[in-house]
Amino acid sequence: MPERLKSKIHRTVVRPVALYGAECWPATKEVERRLSVMEMKMLRWMAGVTRLDHVTNADIRERFGVVPIAEKLRETRLRWYGHVLRASNDTVCKIGLALDVLGTRPRGRPKQRWLDMMHADLKAVGVHPDYAYDRSL
Repeated sequence: MPERLKSKIHRTVVRPVALYGAECWPATKEVERRLSVMEMKMLRWMAGVTRLDHVTNADIRERFGVVPIAEKLRETRLRWYGHVLRASNDTVCKIGLALDVLGTRPRGRPKQRWLDMMHADLKAVGVHPDYAYDRSL
């Protein structure tokens, strides 16, 4: 099977299944690492390359024309965030974004929240949240 076809199958079947509903995950570094490992194992298997061949991940990604799955995850979250910000104020997703939960959090390190992840993504990309209203960007 030609590599171009394998790449197309990976982009249209494997990646969407792996990232299904990812816009709602408060994905930790561990989740991103596991997704990256899963993707690279599949790409290496499709290329017929093992770790013993000493081919870098970047070379394999370039060979198939695939960007890292963590970047696609960030892109998916940012697209959903823009959709939520542009939604009218009476939609469920907009209400959920502004919802304040009553009570106190348990002791220990605070759980990573979705909005915290969004702020980190916006900072990593260098985009201000107000740009979400401008669809031309």
